[in-house]
Amino acid sequence: MSGVLRAVIFDVDGTLVDSVDLHAHAWVEAIRHFGYHADFDAVRSQIGKGGDQLMPVFVPEKDLARVAGELDHFRHELFARKYMPKVRGFRRVRGLFQHLHAEGLRIALASSAKGDELEHYKRAAEIADLVDVETSSDDADRSKPHPDIFEAVLEKLGLPAEEAVVVGDSPWDAKAAGRAGLTMVGVLCGGFAEPDLRRAGCAEIFRDPEDLQRRFASSLIGKRSPRAMGLAQPKGTQPGRPSARGASRMGA
Repeated sequence: MSGVLRAVIFDVDGTLVDSVDLHAHAWVEAIRHFGYHADFDAVRSQIGKGGDQLMPVFVPEKDLARVAGELDHFRHELFARKYMPKVRGFRRVRGLFQHLHAEGLRIALASSAKGDELEHYKRAAEIADLVDVETSSDDADRSKPHPDIFEAVLEKLGLPAEEAVVVGDSPWDAKAAGRAGLTMVGVLCGGFAEPDLRRAGCAEIFRDPEDLQRRFASSLIGKRSPRAMGLAQPKGTQPGRPSARGASRMGA
């Protein structure tokens, strides 16, 4: 990858907020409620996909058209009621976003989450005021590992793939990014193994958002930011400076 970067596109679940296990528990409960077998580890390995791609792994093809809508609705309501209040942002997400803006980069969210979930995640990570562009499940016909959600966010950004990079936690993010022509930086905080992320196409791996901020200057994002490339950066927030609330709750 060469040339200046203009935007960083973030997956949300497992990348910015600690939600992968919670989603897996909700899916297990929902799938079993409808009478199908679902092992937690097997379900967890599929988190990062949208429901349209996850359900066929556990629901027989002959039943899928009949139960998919009701099962997905049940899972969504269950997650919102029982699990979503437990979602917390990872450390220093706000500081990383402030740093990216100070480097002259735009920030986009590309998530398969439904709109109400995405709003909750932005509050949990304390980034609602720092996001330039976002997509949700409503913006894509097919979820990850299909490239639709990344193609939608590139269209909203008005950028070609070579001027953006993805940050995500799952192999499904990496596969979708690659199919959209995007380079992906992986993070391990979602619980997926580093070898799996590298096999799926991640160019670099960091522990979590805090680690990416700490090693930003040597990262492929840092090396290709407008500031690093000698271009003027916009006036605004100081790099890595957390909000007062974020400092107390997320270790910033």
